[in-house]
Amino acid sequence: MTDRHEDDPAGDPAESGPVALSEAEVARQEIEAAKEREAAITHLEPGAGFGKRFVAAVTGTSVLVTILSFVAAIVIGGVIIALTEPAVREAFGYFFARPGDAFREAWDVVSAAYVALFRGSLGGRAQISETLVSATPLILTGLAVAVPLRAGLFNIGAEGQLIAGGMLAGLVGFSVTGLPLVVHLPLAAAAGIAGGWVYGWLPGVLKARTGAHEVISTIMLNNIARLVTAWMISTTLFRRPDRSDPISKSVEASAQFPRFVDGLRVNTSLLMALGLAVFVFWLVERSTRGFELNAVGLNARAARAAGMDPDRTVIRAMATGGALAGAAGAALILGLQHRLTIGFSAGLGFDGITVALLGRGRIGGTVAAGLLFGALRAGGRSMQAQTGTSLDLVLVIQALIIVFIAAPGLVRAIFRVKADDLATGQVAKGWGS
Repeated sequence: MTDRHEDDPAGDPAESGPVALSEAEVARQEIEAAKEREAAITHLEPGAGFGKRFVAAVTGTSVLVTILSFVAAIVIGGVIIALTEPAVREAFGYFFARPGDAFREAWDVVSAAYVALFRGSLGGRAQISETLVSATPLILTGLAVAVPLRAGLFNIGAEGQLIAGGMLAGLVGFSVTGLPLVVHLPLAAAAGIAGGWVYGWLPGVLKARTGAHEVISTIMLNNIARLVTAWMISTTLFRRPDRSDPISKSVEASAQFPRFVDGLRVNTSLLMALGLAVFVFWLVERSTRGFELNAVGLNARAARAAGMDPDRTVIRAMATGGALAGAAGAALILGLQHRLTIGFSAGLGFDGITVALLGRGRIGGTVAAGLLFGALRAGGRSMQAQTGTSLDLVLVIQALIIVFIAAPGLVRAIFRVKADDLATGQVAKGWGS
């Protein structure tokens, strides 16, 4: 692979042996220091219970900041919900005459909305099914962003990678016939993963070989994927012969993810998502490749001095992220929609950025954030149907949760908590990295 840092003295151990040795030691110290900071950030005492350790492992922060972040988001979200209700605004119009009416009306509106939100996400088998259905692609697109984050890269291209994966998975799903499910389904899913891998590999190569910033290249590739897909679905290769509108042929039954229970939409693509999450956790946290990925993210120059290849790691990180986004596209087409349409991705690739940032780039945190957002999506639809509350307000609550978890200083200021009780941490590097 071509080395774009040929003028870097650390790249030639023969010419600068002592410097290379020193920087190799720096690389090891960076990793150890990062682990120590991670342990200190969560403020876990030796006798901490399972609950505290679990929350710290998932969120990368303390139990206190996690709870207070949710409380703040729910309270402010409740205020917004109340103020959008005409009856509440009318009651506040004569607040000084009868203040109890205003508070009672606001409480009734907010409590009804939140009860509907909870019941719509966890209130029964059907509701839990919808939560898991919504969470499955979010977990995968979140991981597609989280893995490159560990290498100091910002993968904005999960949307395009999801589209590429969904297109290939759908193509194999409807064009290949006569195969049993145990062959056809893995083949179609693998095609989706491969499509996303290639679409993530491209910006990785551009970054490693030319220095092109991954944010710019992935944004452009998103647009290319969206426009090319719109054209391809209208061609005879994809479009149903009995339809004039752009909609593809249906995926064969042998290429569809089976449902767990008849009548519920949750299907075995959830197992694929969780299995990939376990694999990615091992890859990032336990494997040699994961060590290199973290080392490059911390200090690429020191990692090179230690004998690693940052350029190759960048390509691997982006390609792995693309493969995970491609798996999300496969889950969407083979598990739910069973056909390709314009805009089938529904912005899930961009939602994955939010999921990964809420999970602080951690694998467990990203999975938990995907489940949370899946619950908010499913519950939001129920809240809108039962109370008439706008679905957009669920997005407001999501944004508030992210703001408070990502800004512990803001939580400290609101609740007057000591700074030592809150975690701080850098999720990703800036533009100059």
